[in-house]
Amino acid sequence: MSSLVSSQTEDFIDWWQHAVFYQIYPRSFKDSNGDGIGDLQGIISKLPYLAETGITATWLSPIFQSPMVDFGYDISDYRAIQPEYGSRADFDQLVHKASSLGIKIILDFVPNHSSDQHEWFKKSVARDPIYENFYVWADGKKDELGVRQPPNNWQSVFYGSAWEWNEQRQQYYLHQFTKEQPDLNYRNPAVVQAMDEVLLFWLNKGVAGFRIDAVNHLFEREDLADEPLSGKTADPLSYEYTKHVHTKDLPEVLAMVQHWRQLLDDYSAKHPDGVTRIMMTEAYADLHVLMDYYETADGVRGSQMPFNFHFITDVDCDSDARDFVYNVEKWLIYMPRGHAANWVMGNHDNPRVASRFGSASVDAMNMLLLTLPGIAVTYNGEELGMEDYREISWEDTVDPPARNAGKKDYKKVSRDPERTPFQWSNASNADFSTAAKTWLPVNPNYLVLNLAAQQEAARSHYKVYKALIELRKLPTLRRGRFSIEPLSRAVFALKRTLKDYETIVTIINVSAKEQLINLTDFINGPHKLIVEVAGVESTYNPGDFLFMASSQKSDKNWQLQLSPFAGLVLSHGPAGMSAQRRLLLKQIIKSFNVVLVALLMYNLWRHKWTKVNFN
Repeated sequence: MSSLVSSQTEDFIDWWQHAVFYQIYPRSFKDSNGDGIGDLQGIISKLPYLAETGITATWLSPIFQSPMVDFGYDISDYRAIQPEYGSRADFDQLVHKASSLGIKIILDFVPNHSSDQHEWFKKSVARDPIYENFYVWADGKKDELGVRQPPNNWQSVFYGSAWEWNEQRQQYYLHQFTKEQPDLNYRNPAVVQAMDEVLLFWLNKGVAGFRIDAVNHLFEREDLADEPLSGKTADPLSYEYTKHVHTKDLPEVLAMVQHWRQLLDDYSAKHPDGVTRIMMTEAYADLHVLMDYYETADGVRGSQMPFNFHFITDVDCDSDARDFVYNVEKWLIYMPRGHAANWVMGNHDNPRVASRFGSASVDAMNMLLLTLPGIAVTYNGEELGMEDYREISWEDTVDPPARNAGKKDYKKVSRDPERTPFQWSNASNADFSTAAKTWLPVNPNYLVLNLAAQQEAARSHYKVYKALIELRKLPTLRRGRFSIEPLSRAVFALKRTLKDYETIVTIINVSAKEQLINLTDFINGPHKLIVEVAGVESTYNPGDFLFMASSQKSDKNWQLQLSPFAGLVLSHGPAGMSAQRRLLLKQIIKSFNVVLVALLMYNLWRHKWTKVNFN
């Protein structure tokens, strides 16, 4: 079967189109001052690690001033740094250090709502003429008993009514998340202007762009009509109780995304430093809607990266090879031409890869993520195969939805397990912090699962991940044609090809059984394959040569054994060495040429100096 998707693209000319974006959850990354909470100086201290790994862009979850009800997604000052994390001076140092290492900084921008502690909200409550309509306010209604009720049946994503009564103002305000996160009113031009100024402030601080949080919640239906019932639950306080046709994905959202894209493009044009400022948008939405974020039918462009969550929402440990192929192809089929695909394998809101697919699948999932065309997004710790810590006690639980669910059900919804501190080594607290108690408990498996151990091991998830990032430098993975096929229900393969360059083939077994794979039709012709990247438990080693074998059905064919949940990245091409070795050789030759030129210039200078002195 030939893939439905196969496209030749020009070489990428912009920094973000083939980047690996590494998401840092600052609170859990590295604590520099011993208070048990990660901070900016901690991130600065670990930037060399990112550079060594090959990361060129990192997205920071919110670092702005916040009461921390939702751990930074409730912002009380969009221009200040949360004191627990540091200061503006620390941020300036972070940007400078990152830039010196070739790493760009992306900030998490939370425009849908502020904190109820923000000055804007306090002034809106007081009906200050400038801020009176900065938020979504509405009168209540009386039931048949004369008791005051919210304006309609809208629910909060975090459970309960999306409306909260304010005694001082004598009105309800809308909050699609916690009651401490009042929704801003984007139908008010003053709000749009205020947020534009926030973006420009941080652009002037040197950031390369923004990840826009919960962007499809920005607008609500003006007449506040009830939403239709979904039929999924009888609980009127559950977010699943209604279909969210009046509070999500309204047409005005696209216009706002396009407005911010224009702001970023204008800024890039006025600052000709070669850096395009980009926008990444978070919206769990229908595929057709997401494609309009890229570009509408009439050609108006919006987000460079409408996040593709299909590896999180649409496949899991029970999916077979056909499911993976389908979810890759459907994104590429619907994506407008001239745009870059993106693939998100994990984030701070969902279980980790090792917990979602199983620890044995970590290497294979990273092989998939990093050999697909376009942009890859990695959540911190996924390069190690970190796992969710599901045994966090009720007393140590801090995630708002989990606390709302109560002691009996908190584990079903808590996001704390995937947010535990980064596991740097087997030292106390995984070398995340010297504190007696960290903000979330460290997963006890840090004693064996940690970066230091994986750096020292002959084979490890980290070394596989690092090898894949190095492989991404190949022209074939930057701009090669792409095809993908299910070879069986258990195994799928993807192929990247580029004229005059090596072909890269990734094979993944998503089943719990060893599979005998026949690649003859898929790879079409070569007599020798070279192993580029193999998993931790693989029977193959990088650099191994694989040759065609005889069979009863034909003279020669390509058959190989693939272990349960294993992946393998292979190459074949014009030269008789691995693609990584060819890339290394090119780098050595380039460095050698630089040295030769330097020596030549030195000799010319020395010869001239000698002649001058002799005369």
